[in-house]
Amino acid sequence: MLIRDTQIESFEQSALQHFEDEMVAHSREFNLRLCEVLGEEQLRAALRHAMKRADDHDFKNRGPIRLYIEVTFLCGSDFDTDPQYPPLGTALRSASGEMERAHDLHERMNDYLDVVAGPDNANVNRALRELSTLTRSQLPFTAANIGPGLLREIHRIFPEKAEYMGEAGVKALIVSGIQEAKRHGFSDVRHQTLIVVLKLAFGHGCTNDPLYPWISRTLQDDKITSPEARAERLEKKARTWLDHVLASQ
Repeated sequence: MLIRDTQIESFEQSALQHFEDEMVAHSREFNLRLCEVLGEEQLRAALRHAMKRADDHDFKNRGPIRLYIEVTFLCGSDFDTDPQYPPLGTALRSASGEMERAHDLHERMNDYLDVVAGPDNANVNRALRELSTLTRSQLPFTAANIGPGLLREIHRIFPEKAEYMGEAGVKALIVSGIQEAKRHGFSDVRHQTLIVVLKLAFGHGCTNDPLYPWISRTLQDDKITSPEARAERLEKKARTWLDHVLASQ
């Protein structure tokens, strides 16, 4: 019996669809709250994005791909290049084989959860409460010293993560956030701080992350005509999201 290329492609597509269905179910077990907010269509889009990124790192087997998806849910879709998680990127870029790199990634992620997140995510939840307060309060710095001011605040709000990132990592995140804010026309120090806060909370690629579509949709909404109105809308949505996350803890 001849098996044609079209039949092979059909088999591959069927297997891929089955695996995607499995990952939808697994993701709901892993992070039900986020999956409910996303809805199935957006969840599948986020999963396909994560699977493509896993493939870019030459993860071909089910276990490593599933691990990559789990880390994506924890750290954001761009965790592999995020200055907040340098050990994770190091594990992925190792010259070792797929299973060795997956094992290393798993170990380094567990180290992060133990040292930074804390028992039952206690350190993360505390930091999110502090970030929520920061978005509602008068900032303890001005445009003239936003860099040093944010550096000090991140160390105060999330000392465990600041130590994990290292001084260079924290500064890189701040610079990235301020530069991106300026690209969107955000000139106010409060609105520039907002972008840095979002990156700290949701990953440095959060402004274009399918896990957090409300951020990119707000930044790209043509109906919002001024940068100030766009920043204010984004700030309001960020507060709502943080409040929702904290209320569910």
